[in-house]
Amino acid sequence: SSCEFNKGHHDDINKLSPWLITWHVHVVNGLSNGKILLVYCKSKDDDLGIHNLTADTEFIWKFKLNFFGGTLFWCYMAHDNFHAAFDAFRENNGFFQECNYGDCIWTAKDDRIYLRNGKFDKLTQGWEQGRLW
Repeated sequence: SSCEFNKGHHDDINKLSPWLITWHVHVVNGLSNGKILLVYCKSKDDDLGIHNLTADTEFIWKFKLNFFGGTLFWCYMAHDNFHAAFDAFRENNGFFQECNYGDCIWTAKDDRIYLRNGKFDKLTQGWEQGRLW
């Protein structure tokens, strides 16, 4: 049926041109027991600063792809005696799809960090023990 065409989060034209999209990256504190999540994200050009997220809150930023290519944001997260570092956005088709052509939703949970893919949280990054800094 014709309504199948527009089921996605964004119009299909965006799949042809990721450079037209305003991308959003969400980092969500899904930790239990009211734990604070420290989040520090940056790219080559932008330092997004350190954020201490209380339980069930999120830090969001938005951007357009770098016209010359190579857009990359990475994040460091820590809570208690655990930390992790990972690419929060990388300019490639895998990320474009997993971010549903618009929104990358990362959730820090007690066991690991998840990337939302459609309705599901996909296992991605484990926590490492010990402080990085």
